[in-house]
Parts: sequence; C-alpha cells; structure tokens
Amino acid sequence: MKWKPWILPLLLGGLLSAIYFLPQAGKIAESAIKMELPGQEDGWTFKTIPPSPEELGALSKDTQFSKAICLSPRVGEINAEGFLIPDRVDLSVVLSGYDLNNSIHRPERCMPAQGHQILSSSDRQITLNNGRTITVKRLLSTQKVPTTSSHEGPSARFDCVTYYFFVGHDQTTHDHLKRTFIDMQDRLVRGMDQRWAYVSMSMWFGKVPWIESTISEQEADTKLQAFLSNFAENQIDWKLLKH
Repeated sequence: MKWKPWILPLLLGGLLSAIYFLPQAGKIAESAIKMELPGQEDGWTFKTIPPSPEELGALSKDTQFSKAICLSPRVGEINAEGFLIPDRVDLSVVLSGYDLNNSIHRPERCMPAQGHQILSSSDRQITLNNGRTITVKRLLSTQKVPTTSSHEGPSARFDCVTYYFFVGHDQTTHDHLKRTFIDMQDRLVRGMDQRWAYVSMSMWFGKVPWIESTISEQEADTKLQAFLSNFAENQIDWKLLKH
C-alpha cells in the first residue's frame, strides 16, 4: 500500500488532539520542583519579581510562578560608585495548574512577545555535581528591550542565550512534544495527571551596559550552565525522579 503524503500529518494531528478527549483523571502527581526560591545560593542573590500581566492572562488562574533576577558579583570588577559589578541571570519557573488542557506551553511560543527573535535551537546535556545528567533546550536569540516605560519608544538590543527544560513528577524533558505524549500515556496507562514546571534561565552577552568588558558567548554559556547545574541539583527532588 502506498502512503499518501498527507496521511502522516493527519495521524499526528489526530493523536495530539486526542488529549482533549481523554478522561479527566482524579489523581494528581505533583512536580518534583521546589517552587520557593532561595534568597542566596552559590554566590548568587535572588531578587524575586512578579509575573507579567501577559503571563497571568495567558494561563489558567491556578498556575504558579517563581521568577527572579539573579545577580552574582564579577571577580575584581567595581564601578565608578564603588559597587561590585554583577553578572545577571533572569530565572523563571512556571508550574502548571490542574487543568491539563490549559497548561504551560513551550517558551518559543511566548518569547517573541518578550522581544526575542530566536536565531537557533539545539539540545545540551549537562552533568550535575550529584552525578545526574539533564538534557535541556538551548536557544540563541536577540532581545529588543525598551529603554523607557513606553513600548513604542526607544529600545536596545542584546544577544541572549536561554536554557529551558520541564520537570514533572518523576521525570524531566526538554521537548514539548514528548511532554505531551507523556501526559497522554499517564492518563491512559497510569490514570494520573502530572503537574509540570517549566524552568528557563537567560543571560545576555556581548556589550552589556553595566559591564565594561565585552561578554563572549562562551563566557555566558559557561556561567549559565554552572547556574543551571546548581539550581537543578538543589531545586529538584531527585529522589522522585526515575533513574
């Protein structure tokens, strides 16, 4: 039998849409992520910030957010006022609500609204100090940031590297489609819903306004991977995750 070229997309679309017709499971499996962020950890200070109105409006009302601007002083660098010059990581943890059909989505969908133009996407495997490994998605983008309160006014552009991954009850994944199939399998086979947390962290590189020296992409990658490794090791309950 000869396959028609339109059959495969039709079957895939049918499988993905089937999740909306799966039975509502009463058993909820909480994510292995810890939503309470530390004040300080491994040389980083976490300054918590609220979610944006756009984030609050896009997801269900029981979605939880933990967001922070994370700062760590650069060794030996002091500005004209005598203050330490910091590196900055923007951290966001979004925990899905109990409605699987109105859950979190992949960040590529919402990043353009935050001024990002995504240039490339790739997978990275990172080994943690506890011996675990975690695969994450790496995005390279340019971000347009308004320099005034008006979004129609002047803006600056920054090169940006972002890492993200999802944390469920007993597994992690960096792939949104795989997460969708896991949800379908959980409902059909295990009779449960997993709450997923989407974890993302970003860092600018190139010419950053408050840093005198130019930050290379490699430096940003190295520091962001170290931040991710420490965060994942301490904020995930690894006893729950499958080996």
